[in-house]
Amino acid sequence: MHIHILGICGTFMGGIAMIAKQAGFKVTGSDKNVYPPMSDELTQAGIELTQGFDENQLDTKPDLIVVGNVMKRGMSVVERMLNEHLKYVSGPQWLEEHYLLNKKVLAVAGTHGKTTTSSMLAWILEDNGKNPGFLIGGIPENFGISARSTDSEYFVIEADEYDCAFFDKRSKFVHYHPQVLIMNNLEYDHADIFDSIHDIQKQFHHLVRTVPSKGLVVMPYNDRNLDEVVDMGCWTPTCKVGDENSLHAKLLKADGSEFEIYDGDKYITSVKYSCTGTYNVHNSLMAIKAATYTGISPEAAAKSLAFFKLPKRRMELKGCVNEVCVYDDFAHHPTAIKLTLEGLRNKIGNDKRLVAVFEPRSNSMKMGANHEQLAGSFECADETFVYANENVTWNVKELEQQSSKPLHVEQDFDKLLDKIVKASPKGTSILVMSNGSFNGIHQKLLDKLQK
Repeated sequence: MHIHILGICGTFMGGIAMIAKQAGFKVTGSDKNVYPPMSDELTQAGIELTQGFDENQLDTKPDLIVVGNVMKRGMSVVERMLNEHLKYVSGPQWLEEHYLLNKKVLAVAGTHGKTTTSSMLAWILEDNGKNPGFLIGGIPENFGISARSTDSEYFVIEADEYDCAFFDKRSKFVHYHPQVLIMNNLEYDHADIFDSIHDIQKQFHHLVRTVPSKGLVVMPYNDRNLDEVVDMGCWTPTCKVGDENSLHAKLLKADGSEFEIYDGDKYITSVKYSCTGTYNVHNSLMAIKAATYTGISPEAAAKSLAFFKLPKRRMELKGCVNEVCVYDDFAHHPTAIKLTLEGLRNKIGNDKRLVAVFEPRSNSMKMGANHEQLAGSFECADETFVYANENVTWNVKELEQQSSKPLHVEQDFDKLLDKIVKASPKGTSILVMSNGSFNGIHQKLLDKLQK
């Protein structure tokens, strides 16, 4: 079967392309931005790429068109597809109908930590001989790729609540039908498609309704929003993690890099790994519990974590110059920003200088969703710089008055670089947070620090 993917170069659709190719489908695709590294990865896999969305690309008469959620009505290729009654599906629907039917799916949903927890779970299964397939919204360092198809019965997927396509406004994850569902946490996000937390809870409830009664739902013990989701109806055994009566952790180091695991009063094992932050301890416990569904004991799962590497762009050290270290992190929600900064602060200690750099780039942040919480999320940093580009629609300057620590809003990128370097003497850690490329700021900072 020949499938043609519209919007192929995003992480999710590119992952579908790789899985489809490995599963024996003929795969072609197009995007408006066909450039490395995704273009190289797809080309090396033998996938023919077309630049742009011209309607002529459909002259090849694919058997099925897989439509990414970047596609909109009015695009010439979309209009031809509709006018000629060509067969089409969304990416999540393709996964459901053509790949996941014969898999035992382990899905990781939630506002924060999906990529890291999915990577942890996939690695635990891999290290214990399960050879899982996976589709993750980042690049797990243990694998070096974001997606793969295997002959294993197990498949790990990062279950995003964003919508599927212009013709299917349900959340992607309703198509995955998992046997095991991790719901990591739930807060308001994606203000461009959800009007309230209740709208998101409804989508999560739709997901819960698809988990079989012989499956497993793993969730934290103290998340009110998720409790309300489950209260809408749940027909699956539910395990709440983090409470002293269930699987929980006791820190051996304040930065979270070493901890003991208990099940109630029973000591299980200890973990020492390369991650930091209490949020990653939480992610670890969720992954360990989910892995028990596949027959992997908590002890074996914990041992695997000793060799776990964080995905790219999750507290990734980009370089050090003159004892000034530049880190990159994907954090873009106030809660994630706060927890990420706390993790790095606990790692470096209170006597070292910590500078936070943030770009409000997500759709929610550009619209100002959750901005009331933003100033307080930087409190672990000694000084903060916020880049307010032209796409931000709210008054970011107000953060300067709301913050208890020095906080500067800058609209000029070059001036931003100069100010950050000036504020970063020897021994400083700079944490850059954005869910985009941020104009390549990491290397530019390192270059200026070198000079």
